[in-house]
Amino acid sequence: EVQLAESVGGSVQAGGSLRLSCAVSGALDTGRSCMAWLRQTPGKERDTVAVIDRDGTTNYDDPVKGRFTISKDNAKKTLFQQMNNLKPDDTGMYYCAASRWGCTLINGRPSLVETYSYWGQGTQVTVSS
Repeated sequence: EVQLAESVGGSVQAGGSLRLSCAVSGALDTGRSCMAWLRQTPGKERDTVAVIDRDGTTNYDDPVKGRFTISKDNAKKTLFQQMNNLKPDDTGMYYCAASRWGCTLINGRPSLVETYSYWGQGTQVTVSS
């Protein structure tokens, strides 16, 4: 059984930083998987914030470009997201997700619209102004 477990999020003031991690257990090769961080806020759909393909190619939603960095350690089967210069609009429940195959590519970059097979339980990030 594949399981994804996010680290505890946190509460920070605007301008602060947080680092999320997502540990993968079970029979999933993260080196062959499309993986992502998604965010959901009350009343809104879950949207992709950042995605990383099996070869390390990344893509980001426009509002977080230059502030968030997605990465992974395939040996440790762990996904990361470094979040800098956080803003109140970054507040939400963050989920890590993974698929059994590589990302759909659009113009050579991983698509922000993907169907994922596995999900973490989510971790809350709150940014205050």
